[in-house]
Amino acid sequence: MGSTHLPFGRPAPTRRSVLTAGGAAIAVVLGLSACAQEDALAKQAKAGDNKNYVAGDGSVTEFAVADRKTPIAIKGTLFDSTAVTPDAFQGKVTVLNFWFAACAPCRVEAPSLEALHQEFKSQGVQFFGVNLRDEKATADAFDKSFGLTYPSFNDKDGAVLLAVSGLVPPGAVPTTLVLDKQGRVASRVLGEIQKGTLKSLIAAAVAE
Repeated sequence: MGSTHLPFGRPAPTRRSVLTAGGAAIAVVLGLSACAQEDALAKQAKAGDNKNYVAGDGSVTEFAVADRKTPIAIKGTLFDSTAVTPDAFQGKVTVLNFWFAACAPCRVEAPSLEALHQEFKSQGVQFFGVNLRDEKATADAFDKSFGLTYPSFNDKDGAVLLAVSGLVPPGAVPTTLVLDKQGRVASRVLGEIQKGTLKSLIAAAVAE
């Protein structure tokens, strides 16, 4: 298989490699199926706790260059009314973060996302939020509260989410994707990001 999964808090099998990110050693477990993660998400969705989103467990999947699919064809509109076409994702590493204001882990990770945006923008890395349900006023208030300077898609119509169907489970918020310079998904984090982990994933895509 061409992807590696980093499920946090699980015993690592004997076949593994170690990625050091932000001072933390993360077991890179080879050969696991994404189905296990999605099964766990499905259980949350059926739990009936009325939180209206499904929280991932922070697991990371990295996709080998040779096994990456075709570039994702994202067309959407930002909250400032700017239209974005697939051409915007060519030649640059892109971070896509799926969020909405009432999502508690989205609020926790927001400062780390902005810090990484500031750290990597000089290297040509672009960040986009993908807001799945908020009105503009709510999204703007969130950005102001957390000092976010990168733009977000107004994706209430689900156009961006549809473009990454199969990579972002419906309702799994937050989810973060790192796209390579060809617009292909290089890595994915289901759930709240760890800053050091995402930094390593971005740096790896930049170095390709």
